[in-house]
Amino acid sequence: MDEQINFRHDLSLSDLLELKDVSLTYDEKKVPDEKKKWIIKNLSFLVQDIPNRGQFAVIMGPSGCGKSTILRFLAGLQKPTSGQIFIKGQQLKEDEHIGMVFQQYSSFEWYSVLKNVSLPLILRGLAKKEAKEKALEMINKVGLSGQEHKYASERELSGGQLQRVAIARSLISNPEMVLMDEPFGSLDPYTRIHMQQMLLAMWEQFQSTVVFVTHSKEEAVFLGDDIYIMANNPGRIARHIHVELPYPRNLQTRRDKRFFDTVSVVDEALRSLDNAGKN
Repeated sequence: MDEQINFRHDLSLSDLLELKDVSLTYDEKKVPDEKKKWIIKNLSFLVQDIPNRGQFAVIMGPSGCGKSTILRFLAGLQKPTSGQIFIKGQQLKEDEHIGMVFQQYSSFEWYSVLKNVSLPLILRGLAKKEAKEKALEMINKVGLSGQEHKYASERELSGGQLQRVAIARSLISNPEMVLMDEPFGSLDPYTRIHMQQMLLAMWEQFQSTVVFVTHSKEEAVFLGDDIYIMANNPGRIARHIHVELPYPRNLQTRRDKRFFDTVSVVDEALRSLDNAGKN
């Protein structure tokens, strides 16, 4: 597992996103490369587009390996020290339309639910009346009808409701890609499972490609098409696991022998990395 895996292109599919030989260090340029501390080193990562479906790619790995940093690269919130990032074969632009949902509640708490969800459409120039109508429709889809005029704050909404606001805001302009950084990590187990099912239903409807970071093996297997496991020191993709579970997925999926078998494979891969790091 010391060497980074090589990704195989499916020539029948187009590339949706690609990180190519991406590296990150916070050391100054004048420090020789061999003496720099590399957070991420020569990382390559590819997600191809599945027409009329999208993909659900999950990234896992130990804390500090660079999972969230990859999402920040893709969102344009941070630039790597070196390497290239491509979206649909073109280098990432600063104004790329990519939604992102964080673990921390990211809604504007001084705005109502309705204003939070409609904001991306208004910023893109849609008339306020049409933006409001589309926002109300989306609010209904994520199960927040009746909450649209409440402030998007912990004083008025639960954690699960606040993440529904964030998901609605990210999906409302129907982006081709949505980035999610442990969005359900702070929720109780029952709410977390319910939110996973809601997310899959929304994903199947909007057919966006989702890149999802989690520490939960069960969550990764339940949601993902493909799981990419990172190693650290420096951060790199060390293992790719394809999930052989059909969509749509539901509570019965969690009772499927293939679900438990895949969770065991992911657990073994993570333990192998952990043991390698201790040796």
